[in-house]
Amino acid sequence: MLEQALAALAAAGGTAVVQAAGTEAWTAVRDAVARWFGRGDERRERAELERLDRTAAELEPGGPEPGGDEDREPGAAGAEQARIRQEAAWQARFEGLLERVDDAERARLAAELRALLERHSPAAPAAVPPAGPSVGRDGMAVGGDVHLRADGGVAGGVIHGGAHVHPRPPGPPQG
Repeated sequence: MLEQALAALAAAGGTAVVQAAGTEAWTAVRDAVARWFGRGDERRERAELERLDRTAAELEPGGPEPGGDEDREPGAAGAEQARIRQEAAWQARFEGLLERVDDAERARLAAELRALLERHSPAAPAAVPPAGPSVGRDGMAVGGDVHLRADGGVAGGVIHGGAHVHPRPPGPPQG
């Protein structure tokens, strides 16, 4: 399993692919991501280009749905489902490659992916996770403990990985 900073980097990669599809940035992002995955192997790079093209086609309004259109939600709901599915798929692909290589190669690939995202991502550079803990517009990546507290309010979070909950008794009534 990848450390949290690398998992966040992989998530940013998945988001960048999906956000770029259908925009002016697509060609540059598509080519850079295919080169990153290809790692100098032209055949592998071509296969990635084809996979990226299928992703872009699925994200087009009315685009093809894997397994057929009968399960596709109409309108915005279907588009959102496709976006979520593709972000998760690309995050898993980035994570998979980072997990399969040795530590030195992982560090090199992570640095290359950070640079690729900083250069090509339609998102703000702050959304590209640095090597350590980070906070960005859409969330944070932390290696260690995070404590959320909402005494009488609301706290929320999204967890990718494991979670341990240690409930405590409620405080005095509010208001």
